[in-house]
Amino acid sequence: MTRCARDSSAERIACHRMGNICPKCATRFHLIGETCGERAFTRDLPFFPFAVDHAVLYFPSFDSFERCRRKTARPEPLAFRLERSADRACAEFSGRARRSPTAPGSHGTERKFMSAESPPGSRKRRRVFKTSVSLVIAAASAGTAAAVPAQAQTPVGVGPLPITFDIKDDNGKWYDSGLNLFGSQSLAIAELPRLGTVTGGGAGGGALSANQVQSLTNSNIAAPLTGLVKGATSPVPKLGETGVSLLDSLNLDSTLASVRSIGTSQPEAKADAAKAEGLIGEFSRQVASMPADQPINLAELPVGVDLQGVLNDLQRFALKGPPVTVNFRVDPAKSEGLRDPFALIAPEGAKGYPFDDAKGGFFGEQSIQLTEPGLYAFADRISPYMLGAVVVDDPLTIGLDFGKNLQVNSHGLTVPSNADIVQRLVNTFFNITNPNNWQRFKPGEETTWNPIQPPAPILQYDAAGKPVLIPNLDAYFDKKFMYPKTLKPGDKAPPTPGVGEVWIDTEMEEWAGKNKVGSATKINAENWSVERKIGAPGIDMNNPHNMWTDKNYKYLYQSEWFDDKVDVFDRETGRFIRQTQVGHNPAHVMTKPGTDELVVGLNAGNEIVELAPGGTHVTRRITVSPSGEIRHPHAHWTSADGKTVITPNTLTNNASVVDMESGKVRTEQTGQLPIATSMTPDNAKAYTADFLGQSITCISLAENACDKDGEKVHSKPIDLWENYNPLTGPKQGKPFGGLMIQLPVSPDGKALLGANVLSTTVSVVDPKTDKVVKDLPCTAGCHGINFGAKQGGGYYGYVSNKFSNVIQIIDVDPNGDGNIEDAAVVGQKTMDATAETKMDGTITGQSGMGGQGVLPVPLVYNGWAQQNQGKWREMLTCEQLNPITPGAC
Repeated sequence: MTRCARDSSAERIACHRMGNICPKCATRFHLIGETCGERAFTRDLPFFPFAVDHAVLYFPSFDSFERCRRKTARPEPLAFRLERSADRACAEFSGRARRSPTAPGSHGTERKFMSAESPPGSRKRRRVFKTSVSLVIAAASAGTAAAVPAQAQTPVGVGPLPITFDIKDDNGKWYDSGLNLFGSQSLAIAELPRLGTVTGGGAGGGALSANQVQSLTNSNIAAPLTGLVKGATSPVPKLGETGVSLLDSLNLDSTLASVRSIGTSQPEAKADAAKAEGLIGEFSRQVASMPADQPINLAELPVGVDLQGVLNDLQRFALKGPPVTVNFRVDPAKSEGLRDPFALIAPEGAKGYPFDDAKGGFFGEQSIQLTEPGLYAFADRISPYMLGAVVVDDPLTIGLDFGKNLQVNSHGLTVPSNADIVQRLVNTFFNITNPNNWQRFKPGEETTWNPIQPPAPILQYDAAGKPVLIPNLDAYFDKKFMYPKTLKPGDKAPPTPGVGEVWIDTEMEEWAGKNKVGSATKINAENWSVERKIGAPGIDMNNPHNMWTDKNYKYLYQSEWFDDKVDVFDRETGRFIRQTQVGHNPAHVMTKPGTDELVVGLNAGNEIVELAPGGTHVTRRITVSPSGEIRHPHAHWTSADGKTVITPNTLTNNASVVDMESGKVRTEQTGQLPIATSMTPDNAKAYTADFLGQSITCISLAENACDKDGEKVHSKPIDLWENYNPLTGPKQGKPFGGLMIQLPVSPDGKALLGANVLSTTVSVVDPKTDKVVKDLPCTAGCHGINFGAKQGGGYYGYVSNKFSNVIQIIDVDPNGDGNIEDAAVVGQKTMDATAETKMDGTITGQSGMGGQGVLPVPLVYNGWAQQNQGKWREMLTCEQLNPITPGAC
């Protein structure tokens, strides 16, 4: 029994009289009733009453749905989504057994596109309603946490109930799960549905209760469980000395509830359930005397072996249900730039992994399914520090499951889940996604940095396949990574002043009157004062990422990485001059020596864009992909003669070498996810920083120029993990890098400096031998580097850091003898505004944070150095004006 609804008002879905086809989305509908005064529809289904659990219901608008839900007091979780076809929207609401975008047996991905020009109503966030209360856990201080209901969306899903990440421009909310865990909003938790358990809901669709969520995250008992490690020599309490029941702190209460549920619902499981219940009690008694910061090898604990064995036996009475669906939503109202999520980590055997979409960045929604219990982590191909993670927990294990073996999207690694690389990446995840964990230096005094991790129990496995329980992740990481740490005073002037000024993109500063974040900060390199900040609230400048200037130093060219524009400011006064739209997610900008034209790389596109001097307008677009594949070029470099540009292509693991006169492109293979490039000053060779390849690739631009054990070759990888074992960690005292970003070569060609996020080090590389010479320390989120002149001769490498408020100053050759083995960090500077700093607005948060692009003025790279005139020329030595032709002096 069906009938057609014809109604032309905006509050109704109009259907054709014949066939019940919605003209907005070309979907066949059947009207199922108006019992609540609102019309609801099913799609391609026979007639159902409104209260049916297993139908997908369609309402004409969100308001219509809300009115109906209130009138009927419907308890089942419902989800609002936008279904799009031809850029038109229908509102979809689902019942408890909501069908996933891909069928349970399928493991592909599906995209739903959202136009940036869509009507305002089509950009509303999905709302997911659950029977349980979701929790937001915010750190009031280092050792406190409070739980309050989350209003926007539910971060904890069971079975077919989806987890949705809203990918945003906001600090710490880049992958917004709706769950605030100690300040991090990028983590979600899902329960692996098992039939017959409490959380399995019979059909794998039951919602987690508030108590279960608290138990899984330890949010309600966080205060006594965090900050247990006070220092390297201070005693650490035993697990039974925290004042918290081990049934609670080790999530044993959650496991016990699942065991009892199976025993109650299935008589044949009763004996095993009773045995498991007794062993859970004995387990808590045996581990009570163990230290809170040490892993517990369950295979060496007799009760641990017995308990895991009987839990494994119970699994045959509680079969795995459908996979967990994860949605990535890129709404142009929240992310002005395109996004391209991909998988960093997944359990071995997870179908559809490594998840990576060759179609590139998008607006709209993309969905995947998580088929195995364990840790899943995601990043963005366009902005790789944007991270999200899901832990899919099996209710019949002890602690939150990381999985037995994990696939790491680097070097094709599959490692046991307790491997050193897993611990480092998880630690990095929480330090990046939680602004409370960013490093805050004080100019003239020491301070303590003590990042807080969730004090949750984590189940991992060692190389022998034996289960290892980390009883408290916060305490374990404090011990492994030696937290808390003492941060030295943030201001230390180098013995010799620099020349001119240094501009740093403080990309995460928050300003009054702005919806978006970021500013450009000017430091006087002679007296090391913070002279100016440009937040540009008048144009709501969005995540300023990289800068350059013209040959007369009149302009400051600034890319808006999370938008589609390049801004032009007066370098002296900070006054906004103009804005030019160039294309999605412009990352880096450089000028061409001689012509002074700008070259801008479109990180979410496939092009480099040429602009007229002054950035007045686009004059040319050059594809970096002759084959037509989407490549996502990031930090390009321009040759000293302006004839060649090289782009690192983050999506295709290669580099494009562009002949700027003809527009012809040749492709060079690199390591995994190349993110930045540089060139030697003689244009002989280029380098790419292979972010996930944990390497640097040397590429000859003409004849063979890369050095391999004394032989000149066309290309060569430089291994940053030569002294690193992913299972056990780095060799003590040996160079170790990872997740490298910017890597410029000094203007005289003596040294290459590369910024490593994973190891918080700067790799010093000799371009003559193409080998790593040594490491130097940086701070959290090492990112940008560029060279500026040092007074009297030589160069300083200025190093920016995303997650601290300081820059480092490196002298690659302090004594001028040409030997870079004595390269050293000679200074450090905080980037906070002072009372003397000139600003175009007011900073409201994260002062000095987000260091990314670096621009020293005057320009001293070969090709640009020779263009210096007037007072700028007088600041430089003859050798600095002629960096590779000292004979000219």
